[in-house]
Amino acid sequence: MRGTGETPGPAGATTASPKRKRRRLPVVLAVCVLLAGCGLVAGGYYFDSVPTPSDLKLPESTTVFYADGRTPMAKLGAQNRTIVPYDQMNDSAKQAIVAAEDRTFWTNRGIDFKGVLRAAWANVSGGQRQGASTLTQQYARIAADLRGVTYSRKLREAVIAWKLDDAYTKEEILGFYLNTVPFGRGAYGIEAAAQTYFGKTVRRDAPPERQLTQAEAMVLCAMVKQPEADPADPEGTPGYDPRRNALAKQNSIDRWNYIRDGMVKLGYLTSQQAADLAYPDTVRPIDKDAGRSDLDRPTGLVVNHVLAELRGTEPFRGKPDEVIRDGGYRIVTTIDKRVQDAAEAAADIRRDTAPRAVRGQPRNWQAALVAVEPGSGRVLGYYGGDKGSGADYAGWYSDEDGQARGFGQHPPGSSFKVYDLAAAVRDGISVKERFDSPDTKEFPASGRTKGSAAGPIRNAERAPCQPDCALWEATVASLNVTYFELTERLGTDKVIEMARQAGVESMWETVRGNPRPQRVDLRSDPADEVAKRFSTEVGIGQYGITVQDHANGMATFAAGGKRADAHFVRSVSKDDEEVWTEQLRTTDLGLDREAVDQLDWTLRRVRAAKLDNGWDSAGKTGTWQAGKSTTQNVHTWMVGWTGALASAVWLGTTDGKPLRTSDGSYDVYGSTGAAPIWRQFMTKATEAMKLDPGKYRFGEPKFPGDTPEPTASAPLPSTAAPTPSDSPSPSPTPSSPSPSPEPTGRPTSRPTLTPTLPPPPTITPTRTRGPR
Repeated sequence: MRGTGETPGPAGATTASPKRKRRRLPVVLAVCVLLAGCGLVAGGYYFDSVPTPSDLKLPESTTVFYADGRTPMAKLGAQNRTIVPYDQMNDSAKQAIVAAEDRTFWTNRGIDFKGVLRAAWANVSGGQRQGASTLTQQYARIAADLRGVTYSRKLREAVIAWKLDDAYTKEEILGFYLNTVPFGRGAYGIEAAAQTYFGKTVRRDAPPERQLTQAEAMVLCAMVKQPEADPADPEGTPGYDPRRNALAKQNSIDRWNYIRDGMVKLGYLTSQQAADLAYPDTVRPIDKDAGRSDLDRPTGLVVNHVLAELRGTEPFRGKPDEVIRDGGYRIVTTIDKRVQDAAEAAADIRRDTAPRAVRGQPRNWQAALVAVEPGSGRVLGYYGGDKGSGADYAGWYSDEDGQARGFGQHPPGSSFKVYDLAAAVRDGISVKERFDSPDTKEFPASGRTKGSAAGPIRNAERAPCQPDCALWEATVASLNVTYFELTERLGTDKVIEMARQAGVESMWETVRGNPRPQRVDLRSDPADEVAKRFSTEVGIGQYGITVQDHANGMATFAAGGKRADAHFVRSVSKDDEEVWTEQLRTTDLGLDREAVDQLDWTLRRVRAAKLDNGWDSAGKTGTWQAGKSTTQNVHTWMVGWTGALASAVWLGTTDGKPLRTSDGSYDVYGSTGAAPIWRQFMTKATEAMKLDPGKYRFGEPKFPGDTPEPTASAPLPSTAAPTPSDSPSPSPTPSSPSPSPEPTGRPTSRPTLTPTLPPPPTITPTRTRGPR
């Protein structure tokens, strides 16, 4: 139905536009001539079935924002269009487009009668086909997606325009047109054009300096005549984009002057105002990558995860991605721009901003980093690779067809021992309890003996405490003998259950005869059933997990044992109405205050985890070897947390070959590879977040139930987990550092969340890895 708004008329005064019912004999006659000339006898079809604007669902760009809701991350959609209601536009483009394209717009009946009759006469007489149209006809052509100057198109265009002018006000029709017409450079609609060419907006509620000016609007409206260069002759017929070439700029200036004259004739400008108006030379250069909409940046991988996450929500479940991309939504992600910048600066090892230890290394080196907010599960930073269209080394996601994408699973090595330690302190095992920790040790129940293919478990380095080490000492020195025994004592099911509850949802098992590890959803079955698919080596990090899951596990411990699922979407809205919002909920792992304090107390003694910026921090390194080598490594890790931020870093190779430095050394470990990236990131990110480290201090444990005397080998469970045929020895780790000072205070916990995504499907990863 018609609106009641008022629109500037030819002389600048406002003229009301009430609904008009009139007989249009000239149009009917013209249509009849066209029908007769085309031989079409079913003219009623066009009258009954042509679409009107109320029938149209115009594609509109969806914008993905950082967590602040203001900074754009990416644009989605087949067309760059942002719809602005007519009454929210300033007058600049409204006046310029009328002066450029249809100076009788406010008084005509929506149809160029002479043009239609000329087309009809040309049809019956065999003359040249005709084209000129009113703004209403132009909109009709665009809205109905009618292409090519054909007689049937001209007929349909005229009929739609007739119906439009009868059903809508001039203001509404002009609004339809300005939100739909192409302006070139992939911009559809005046708002997208204003942003693309001038970095401005047509919204009248924006600050004056941000609004499109009259002169700028005239440049844009000049382009409507030919938005793009003629592909057959781009240099000779370049159109009206002044940044395309010299001829296009002259075309633009000539057209701009024509529009300025029309503005005077229509009363929009006085002669003096027109004389004072200068052609703007502020059009932005053509961006050859504009059509990529920022999706080929590292944050393009974030967008992939956003789309995968939204497919599992009620508003979008079962719908194609076009519903999201072309729906005009505002998607606010969890990604903090400050944290993301710090992540990319540290983990993109090709940049000069990366730590010196990892810069200038061979091209097959690759890092990945994920940061999660403790207590909420919000992914604050995500770096899985330098291109959104490339491989994702930090995680995996399901595409629109349900296929798994990503290369994000890597054996975590000793970094997985954090879950063993957490399971131990939850069971009341003190970190001061002592274990028999020789250099090598046999474990018959797990098949690790001198006569087995893999041989006994051996430590990679020595520690001053050996052969009688407290659990915390064995943790700092990363003694594999101690942790293999701890895993047997606890049971693989308890270790896996702790990892699952903390945030590790997927683990990749080795299947005999299959060169590719197979993904196991740790949530699919009870822990004792899942444990049957893994051997005791799970406790020393043999089986692949993702960087994202590992980061979420660290966030759980940073939040005092309160787990929230990692997620990427904070909210989705459209037209200021909320469509979806994150569901905040936490799950308690059952770690009491003493257990949390012992975990923090132990892991803050890992030298690689120490930050030099006043924050309490805890962490663990990890390394996994290449095949059966004891001198070459292919995966290095550093994981850890402060009370405000948790993160996981992986550094490995893209081809599965050993990490070899540019000077030929294979001495690359968690402490020398991933740890420098982690420390730089954590330092820069916590600094950028401007938080007070004093509010996030760790607690001091009481160590109840200490066992002061050395403990012999703990009793083994009656049944052991199955042992794979190719069970490797663990990789080297650095020697034990000296303990750091005693911590004080208590950590601060945060609100949490559990998204409503269903469990992901069991998948085969898209990358083949060798036996471990």
